[in-house]
Amino acid sequence: MSLFRTKNIDAMLAVARDDGLKKVLGPIDLVMMGIGAIVGTGIFVLTGTGAVTAGPALTVSFLIAATACGFAALCYAEFASAIPVSGSIYTYSYAVLGEIVAWIIGWDLLLEYGLATSAVSVGWSGYFQSLIAGFGLSLPVALTAAPGAVPGVHTVLNLPAFLIMLAVAWVVSYGVRESARITNLMVIIKVGVVLLFIAVGVWHVKPANWQPFAPFGAAGVFNAAALVFFAFIGFDAVTSAAEEVRNPRRDLPIGIIGSLAVCTVLYIAMAAIMTGIVPFAKFAGVDHPVSLALQYAGQTWVAGFVDVGAILGMTTVILVMTYGQTRIIFAMSRDGLLPERLSSVHPVHATPYFATWMVGIVFAAIAAFVPLNVLAELINIGTLSAFALVSIAVLVLRRTRPDLPRAFHCPGGPVVPILSVAFCIFLMAHLQALTWIAFLVWLIVGLAIYFLYARRNAVLHNHGG
Repeated sequence: MSLFRTKNIDAMLAVARDDGLKKVLGPIDLVMMGIGAIVGTGIFVLTGTGAVTAGPALTVSFLIAATACGFAALCYAEFASAIPVSGSIYTYSYAVLGEIVAWIIGWDLLLEYGLATSAVSVGWSGYFQSLIAGFGLSLPVALTAAPGAVPGVHTVLNLPAFLIMLAVAWVVSYGVRESARITNLMVIIKVGVVLLFIAVGVWHVKPANWQPFAPFGAAGVFNAAALVFFAFIGFDAVTSAAEEVRNPRRDLPIGIIGSLAVCTVLYIAMAAIMTGIVPFAKFAGVDHPVSLALQYAGQTWVAGFVDVGAILGMTTVILVMTYGQTRIIFAMSRDGLLPERLSSVHPVHATPYFATWMVGIVFAAIAAFVPLNVLAELINIGTLSAFALVSIAVLVLRRTRPDLPRAFHCPGGPVVPILSVAFCIFLMAHLQALTWIAFLVWLIVGLAIYFLYARRNAVLHNHGG
C-alpha cells in the first residue's frame, strides 16, 4: 500500500459529472467570487502594519506578493482547466503527487481556510462595533471580544464574530446560486467603496510623505511582502467551485486570473495613496488605516462608507472561504480520508449541508473564544506551501499526462512554475520562527490522523480507485 498512490484522473472527472452538485456558475460569478475572497481584512487592516514595516515602499511589497500569487495563479489555472474537480490543490495533488502529499496539503488547507474565516470574523466584529457606535449603540463589554483579547478588560466571548460565522454558514448551506448572488452584490458595493477612497484620497497626497521611500531597506520591503501576502489569499478558493461551474475548463482560469489582476491594481493604488496622505509611522498600532487616511485628508464623511465597505468586504471573505473549505472537506470525505457523512449532499439545497454547518459552528467558536492576533502569518505559511506544491505538480503532470486536455497552458514553459516555487519559499523564509513551529505541530497532528484513520479508510485502499 503505497503512500504515493494516485487517483485516476479520468475516474475523477467521471465522478465529478455525477456528484449531485448544481452546475450554475459562470465566469462573472467566479471573478466576483475571487474578488470577494481577496478584498477584505488584508486591505482594510493589514495595510497599516505593512506601512510601518516597509514605509512608502509598501507598494513594492504588494507588487512582490502579487507576483508570487500571479505565478501560482497561472499554475492553478492550468490545473483547473485540466482537472475541474472540487478540492482545489488537494485534488490536484492526489492525482499527481500521491495520497500522502494530498492529505498533507488538504490538512493544511483546512487550517488555512478555517482560521482565515475566524480571523476575518474578528475583524468584522471590530468594524461592526465601530459602525453601531456611530449610532450611539454598544454591546455589553463581556460580549465584545474573546477572553484575554483586551488587556485589563474582562471579556467572555466575541458575540458578533460568532453570529456572523453562523449567518454565513446558513447562506452557504442554503444553495450555491443564492450564495453567488449575495457575494456579487456585496462585491460591487465594496469595490465601489475602494474606488471612492481612491477618487477622494488621490487629491490629498503629499509626495513628501513618500520620502524616504524604503526607510527599512530591502529587509523591510520583503518582511512586509510576507505579511501582506495575506491580503491576496482567496483567489485559490475559486478552484474549489469547479464542480458547480457550467464550463469549468474555460471559466475557471478567467475567474482565477481576472480576480487577482483586479485586486492587485486596487491594492497598489490604495497603498500609494494611504502612504502619500499619512506619514507611515502614524500607522503604528492602528487597526483602521483607511479611516485614518481619510481623517488626515479631512474627508470624514467618507469614513462611514469605508466602515460599510469593510464590513461587506469581510463578509464576502468569510462567505467564500467557508464555501471553499466545505468543498475541500467534501472532496476529502468522498475519497474516504474523512468520514463519509461529510460528503453527503442535501436533497433540496444540493449542498454539503452537514459539512457546512460543522465548519460554521467549529470556527464560530474559535472566533468567539480565541484571541487571533497572530493568525495572519500562520495562514500565510499554509497558503505559501500550497502554492509551491501546485506549481511543482504542474511540472509533474506535464511529464506524466502530456495527453490530458488543457484549455489553459501556464505560459513560459517550466520557468513560471519554478519562479512560483522560488517566490513562495523566499516569502516563507521571512516569516517568524514561532509561525514555523506552530505549522509543524499542525502537520504532525495531521500525519497522526492519516496513519491512524485516513490511510486505511481511503477509497483507493478499499476499492483500488
